[in-house]
Amino acid sequence: MTTTVRFAPSPTGNLHIGGARTALFNYLFAKHTGGKFILRIEDTDKERSKKEFEENIFASMKWLGLDHDELYRQSERMDIYKEYAVKLAESGKTYKCFCTKEELDKKRKLFEQLKRPYKYDGTCRKLAKEKAEELKNSGKPFVVRFKMPEEGETVINDLVRGKITFDNKELDDIILERTDGVPTYNFCVVVDDALMKVTHIIRGEDHISNTPRQIQLYKALGFELPEFAHIPLILASDKTRLSKRAGAAAVTEYQDEGYIPQAVVNFLALLGCSYSATEEIFPLSELIKRFELTHVNKSAAIFDFTKLDFLNGYYIRQKTEPEIADLVRPFLLKAGITPEESLLLKVVKLEKERLKKLTDIIDSKYFFTEVTEYDPAAFEKHFKDPAKIELFKKYRTEIADISFIAADLEAFTRNFAEKHGKKLGELVHPIRLALTGKLVSPGLFEVMEVLGKEVCMKRLNKIV
Repeated sequence: MTTTVRFAPSPTGNLHIGGARTALFNYLFAKHTGGKFILRIEDTDKERSKKEFEENIFASMKWLGLDHDELYRQSERMDIYKEYAVKLAESGKTYKCFCTKEELDKKRKLFEQLKRPYKYDGTCRKLAKEKAEELKNSGKPFVVRFKMPEEGETVINDLVRGKITFDNKELDDIILERTDGVPTYNFCVVVDDALMKVTHIIRGEDHISNTPRQIQLYKALGFELPEFAHIPLILASDKTRLSKRAGAAAVTEYQDEGYIPQAVVNFLALLGCSYSATEEIFPLSELIKRFELTHVNKSAAIFDFTKLDFLNGYYIRQKTEPEIADLVRPFLLKAGITPEESLLLKVVKLEKERLKKLTDIIDSKYFFTEVTEYDPAAFEKHFKDPAKIELFKKYRTEIADISFIAADLEAFTRNFAEKHGKKLGELVHPIRLALTGKLVSPGLFEVMEVLGKEVCMKRLNKIV
């Protein structure tokens, strides 16, 4: 049998980084086993599902390099769900529930008072068929519930977490169809996964509570059970729930922040999965070779921005300087900077070892635009003392006769500092501040060579 997996996002928001990790694990498993990767858009929620979110999902998956083999939309499969709903009803495995929202809220409050997890008490399950039909004919709204077995156990033989057992009497009769006739998540996914011949369901551990209910639906419909693998949740570095500040963002937001897809894929693949005790760099082709569900951890994965930035910097440096220039150019343009091509290549050559994100190039805008502001504390330190200003002006006068080649500039500056009994840093810091507006940059003399004599002299003359 061909291995078949699926990733099934809802287009009610942009593709989240956690969802991307789930998609990646499914993709890697499919490719490793020579199987099929299905993308299924779960858009039965008509009010919240938006076309722009669906397009975001497609764009994000394409950016990550996760190409699907088949595509489905649940909104186009409503007749299929209706067919299987009728099948369940005819076999006596469902019933109409007429309990109102107010009645259900009252039941929930009672469970809260008893400090017990809520479970529908089966009030309408006990209704005689004649009474149910009478209520239906009277126009009273109803949902359709599935009759869960009231005895025995449901067992998940989870490929990650091992055997998980549920007492059936703790499982409530889930809703299969809402009052408007729209089928619910648990029902649709079972029908879809069975008909699409999904062999392995790989999803987050937050779905574990859904799985016993879905297993019972599989059995009621006569479908063969797939294998289940529930992957660990992703937590922030302090082991709390992932927040916006701690990494909970859309894939496109990472793209906008200057991360590149190779790094994001490598990073996501390491979240909750081990490939090597010593290695961390795995391009997609290598991940496909190594991925096994036995490598997936049970414990939560920790989102580590330091590791993501390290990986991003590594993958940036694997690219040629023209490739990096092409990648950073859109970020400069967005910042209102139109870089001249030859200058951009020189800047990339200087900066590529320091780049962690593509947006970091904006910190080097002083190569492309005038310096209009200076670090206040640094200016106070280096340009308030008359003696320091006098030494700086003397340096400025003499440097005008030097060729602006990094090696010559460094030799001259060292000699100048020695001649005046100063440490090199006493000259380097104010010069860097004059040329860049700050105290951090690539090597000063390389910066001076790239800027050129005319720009350097103009900035040295401008500061004091």
